[in-house]
Amino acid sequence: MPTPTDPGPFVTPRYGERSLTDLLGSAYATVAGGGACRDGSAGGAGGGEGDGAVDPLGLSAVLPGIRRIVVLLADGLGAHLLPLAAPVAPTLAAATALPPLTCGFPSTTPTGLVSLGVGAPPGRHGVIGFTVRLPGTDRLFTHIRWDADVDPRRWQPLASCFDRGRAAGIPGWVVGSPSFATSGLTDAAYRGADYLSARGTDQFVAAVTSALAAADRGVIFVYRPEIDHAGHLSGPGSAPWLAAVAAVDEVVAGIAAVLPADAALVVTADHGMVRVGDADRIDLDTDPDLLRGTRVIAGEGRARYVHTEPGAAADVLAAWRELLAGRAEVVSRDEAIAAGWYGPTTPAAAERIGDVVAVCRGRSVLVRTRAEPTESSFLGYHGSLTAAEMAVPLLLVRPGN
Repeated sequence: MPTPTDPGPFVTPRYGERSLTDLLGSAYATVAGGGACRDGSAGGAGGGEGDGAVDPLGLSAVLPGIRRIVVLLADGLGAHLLPLAAPVAPTLAAATALPPLTCGFPSTTPTGLVSLGVGAPPGRHGVIGFTVRLPGTDRLFTHIRWDADVDPRRWQPLASCFDRGRAAGIPGWVVGSPSFATSGLTDAAYRGADYLSARGTDQFVAAVTSALAAADRGVIFVYRPEIDHAGHLSGPGSAPWLAAVAAVDEVVAGIAAVLPADAALVVTADHGMVRVGDADRIDLDTDPDLLRGTRVIAGEGRARYVHTEPGAAADVLAAWRELLAGRAEVVSRDEAIAAGWYGPTTPAAAERIGDVVAVCRGRSVLVRTRAEPTESSFLGYHGSLTAAEMAVPLLLVRPGN
């Protein structure tokens, strides 16, 4: 079984079958009575932007009679981290565990949140990494910060599951920190939902309670970031990480306690995490052989996008393959797309992928100590295709669980 120190083999995202991309569509199909369709009519909230089934996860069969669903996403709590979490998370440990989902690639927060919110794979919505190069420039764009001059509705043009739900007469809410309420990433992922700001367990539970009482059908999405933050800084399994898990479990327990009989809570994550040591770090900023021919390096430590100087792509690809042999899978943009990592990919999304894509194996991480000093000191990372990073839980909590 993969663990934070033994991440396991690469896993291909299961878009349209059993992925994070499919979760909100299945939730809407369930509260619509299982008769969802993709065109937005007659309960048409369930279908995503892709070509898969409207309830690919089969939640309608698992949750018959459910008219309101709360989806709580615990950032960074991958499926293979649940045994580490169990001693401090009794509510999560007691939940019904369905087979895990895969997140999208890269296994990173902005990609995961938009994939879930829109119901489409990264190649369609275009949020294909933590940082990307703005096309036609040498400028890096960080999705979680979202520069004011990038219009989220042009950068990510697809309607969200909440848009489709509203069109079908099923309201949706997002509960999260006030600091995220007006961000570009929130607009890209959750447009069409009513945003309820909350701080602390009591406010989160109160916001969910209010949304549950507001309509007889609906979907409520709750986002909690603290497990991911603690994992980056202190590593999965550390005391700060366990404290963050306990805080999320307290919110889960609070929500479970206020669920009416026709409601259910679903808990998932956007990615897992790998713990790395000093010997696992490869510093791109101090290796002239890896920097030769590169123009812009984007992505993050476990999944790098390399934009090359004109005419240098083949040489950079060959050099990175040789120098990172056994530590990273190094492919061209076209090879990454053909492998299905992003799902069907639009030209606009493809332009944001590097000429060369380097995806780490094992516990290796491609740091940049000069360009990214803070991130280069992390103990926990994600972004790659390993099972420890790609598998996310699907836990069900019903009233009285």
